[in-house]
Amino acid sequence: MRILLLASAYNSLTQRVHAELRDRRHTLEVHLADGDEALREAVRAFGPDLVVAPMLTAVIPPDVCAAVTCLIVHPGPPGDRGPSSLDWAIHEGAVGWGVTVLRAEEEMDGGAVWASAACRLAPAGKSDLYRNEVSDAAMEAVLLAVERFASGIHVPQPQHGPGWRAVNRTRPFFRQELRRIDWAGDPTEAVLRKLRAADSRPGVLDELLGGQWFLHGGHPEHELRGRPGELLATRAGAVCRATADGAVWIPELRRRRDPGGPATIRLPAVTALGTALSGVPGRPAPLMPPPDGRVWSDLSYREEGPVGFVRFSFPGGAMSTDHCRRLLAAYRFAAGRPTSVLVLGGGRDFFANGIHLNVIEAAPDPARESWENINAIDDLVAEVLTTTDRLVVAALGGNAAAGGVMLALAADEVWCRGGVVLNPHYRLMGLHGSEYWTYSLPRRVGAAQAARLTGRALPVSAAEGLRTGLVDRVLDCGPQEFGGTVAALAGRLAALPALQSRIAAKKVTREADELRRPLADYRRAELAVMHRQFFDPCAPYHALRAAFVRKQPPRGSR
Repeated sequence: MRILLLASAYNSLTQRVHAELRDRRHTLEVHLADGDEALREAVRAFGPDLVVAPMLTAVIPPDVCAAVTCLIVHPGPPGDRGPSSLDWAIHEGAVGWGVTVLRAEEEMDGGAVWASAACRLAPAGKSDLYRNEVSDAAMEAVLLAVERFASGIHVPQPQHGPGWRAVNRTRPFFRQELRRIDWAGDPTEAVLRKLRAADSRPGVLDELLGGQWFLHGGHPEHELRGRPGELLATRAGAVCRATADGAVWIPELRRRRDPGGPATIRLPAVTALGTALSGVPGRPAPLMPPPDGRVWSDLSYREEGPVGFVRFSFPGGAMSTDHCRRLLAAYRFAAGRPTSVLVLGGGRDFFANGIHLNVIEAAPDPARESWENINAIDDLVAEVLTTTDRLVVAALGGNAAAGGVMLALAADEVWCRGGVVLNPHYRLMGLHGSEYWTYSLPRRVGAAQAARLTGRALPVSAAEGLRTGLVDRVLDCGPQEFGGTVAALAGRLAALPALQSRIAAKKVTREADELRRPLADYRRAELAVMHRQFFDPCAPYHALRAAFVRKQPPRGSR
């Protein structure tokens, strides 16, 4: 069918719906909501059989709904209504949840139900849940709704009348007053729910060191204690703050925007607070923490027999210069251990999205910070590419983009959870890209396919990645089960009798490739282009970066 995807932003769910419907050979066009007349024109020009809105904050005009069936993806179970469904679910500690695909009508979220799917909510942040459990349920419901629409015989179920058993409940927008933390009275569990329900947007507004900040994300601390609200320590860019009965780690902050001032951006908490943190001690976590999970860190290493696991989880998947250098040190440590298989990743959310555009934007010299950041990630990728004494597996439990995809491709095998979306390109940020992609990508998918992937700049599903050679294995499991599934498969890989011969063959291939063209030559050529794009103040990269980090359309765009 011809399907118009209508969205307020081309977010992770919209990308996944786009990729998976394209896999099923539907003809798709994406329209970002920018006014009723523009939508009417898009419908007239494209002539869709169906409109699907994976993420929409605007109301579809009645005349458009009358002209073509429009389906809305609502991140709540049947009967749930309102703009903050997932926020409320996390705030109330819901375990069972769901997603509903319903027909767009004048009453918000009140249209007839075409499909729904249930899911369970893990103890995680809103954005993590949205990209994982909620995304899985949404995709299941969308595919069912599209199939039912195509059949021409399905009658959607109205949300009222005989046979409708759900309780209709419209809940209001989740305002900051509801998110406010009472540091002296709220227990750690309540603080974490508030932080997790606002982790990416909008954050929890709070006062800190004499300023007003939005707090983004939260992890429990099990040992440090102090006066409620007090900053106790720093670790991996995060700050630890005391609660009424414990403490939490807060990874990121965003300064409250001044009236009439420019939009502010989310940054690692330590970067955002800067010298105001003078006197707050650093409490780094051990690289190999106890297995009980009571020590929070964004980076760790563990072993299970002959398999080593370097796990990392950076907010939003962005990798700053510091992230890259710490991960490189951890990888080098792991590469010195007596293992035969090394797993990189394995967490349930983002694998990586490349350089940290927010940190770059906030730097005194963004061009210089861009250069430092790309060289730091190149150093990491080079280390993976030149590991020849063991097999390296990149395990992607969540999405990856740009340099994050190329980091994964440096490994010998790429394993993805079924719901992962890959964006193996840089063009939308006005960049040529580095991370040795001109070596890694063509050797996996061929020169022609590499040109298509980087030139078309479209999202790729895990299934399509498997078909094209971008991915070696797709794991059909939930996000909570991904780590355990990866560990079991890595253990089997390490036990294969042919493993050592495969490692020996890998070393021979790497040496032959190096003779043909040294890796350093690929890096020099890539960075020559990147240097021009970073240090030319008129290069598109700078305007695109500034717009991206502030969630604004680039200058000159609609």
